[in-house]
Amino acid sequence: MASKNRPAGDAADSTLSLRAKWAIAGILTGGSLAALVGAGSSALAVYFARRVITPAARNEDQEVLAVIRGDKGPQVILAATPDTTIDGVFSLFFDGGKGHARIGRIVSYSPAEQTVLREVEQVYSGDLSGARRGWWSGAVYPDPAAIGLAAEDVDIAVEGGKAPAWLVRADAAAPAKVWAIMVHGRGANRLEGLRAVRTAKALGLDSLLVSYRNDGLAPSALDGRYGLGSTEWRDVEAAIEYALEHGAEEVVLFGWSMGGAISLQAADLAKHRHLIRALVLDAPVINWVNVMAHHAEMNKIPYNVGRYGQLMLTHPLGRRLTGLAAPVDLKAMDWEARAVELRTPTLVIHSVDDDYVPFEPSASLAEKNPEMVTFEPFHGARHTKEWNVDPDKWERLVTSWLQRQLAPRNNPGDPAARPGSGDLSS
Repeated sequence: MASKNRPAGDAADSTLSLRAKWAIAGILTGGSLAALVGAGSSALAVYFARRVITPAARNEDQEVLAVIRGDKGPQVILAATPDTTIDGVFSLFFDGGKGHARIGRIVSYSPAEQTVLREVEQVYSGDLSGARRGWWSGAVYPDPAAIGLAAEDVDIAVEGGKAPAWLVRADAAAPAKVWAIMVHGRGANRLEGLRAVRTAKALGLDSLLVSYRNDGLAPSALDGRYGLGSTEWRDVEAAIEYALEHGAEEVVLFGWSMGGAISLQAADLAKHRHLIRALVLDAPVINWVNVMAHHAEMNKIPYNVGRYGQLMLTHPLGRRLTGLAAPVDLKAMDWEARAVELRTPTLVIHSVDDDYVPFEPSASLAEKNPEMVTFEPFHGARHTKEWNVDPDKWERLVTSWLQRQLAPRNNPGDPAARPGSGDLSS
């Protein structure tokens, strides 16, 4: 029996509890698959499924070795990892997120010692010299003021209360007719969208950087679980309604990672979906089954166990073990299979070396629906860090593509006016 002090649903993490519950869960497949994977594998399948949908605290997996004084200012010595050895501008969060530093170019890299020396461009909070561990992030800035932009703190009415957001005006004198709504990814927050705000402002768009259920700012869902886009899109729908009530006539959705999946669901299901002028998606989840299969393989989880974990997310009885209030419809969020149903002009930016969300479904979506979807590959950016490794290219691509989507649509015969048209090669 679970302790009275244990959070609801955590009993599923107990192997003893799991074995008792598998007698019930076996009916998901008539018992055949449960018998196939066995009790130990069944426990692994539950763990795998719960990891996908459960918000978790950030893991401080980046080692900070020393802070030294360089010729041009402070520098930090870090343990070399696939992330820290990519040149560009990034963030290092430390002290449980209380500390935040913007980390710049690589000064030197020692493969033999497995260390990398990088410039420290700015410490926004905390004492970096005392940090020993932290986490690496592509969310470079702490707030709009850090990029020289004024912002209003606004609240958006969502299920369960108010979701805080930043509103950055393109023109302080009047609201823009088209707003950009920035939708962050899984485990991230509204800081992620700050990288796109200057681009949106230059295009004359007001920017609304939103929070949504379970991200630590917006009210949590009753079950405390991610819906992988199947529930979160309603919070984006609320953001669209807020924009329309405050002067917007249309919106552009920007989405990163799971924020891409959320944006696609909003474009499919939201009440005002016809007013979504375009989607700009960075390393989006196009097909959750593909992502989950990739992570199962990457973590050496047997195929049958990974498939059983997917089944628990999608079957009504699986919620007894996962803690979901309702099953997740992964099929409805498979935009690789539903490609021709996407009728909103969409720009997809995705690094081909992304080892968290594989890029192939993004490329496939564009191949299957070239009328609506433009795919732009990056290289060497890993996951959602395309802007970080080459901000000029990212901003140029987005600006050029959006200028065409936002142009007056008075001449349907003009090839440049058609959704998704044009060569954006760099």
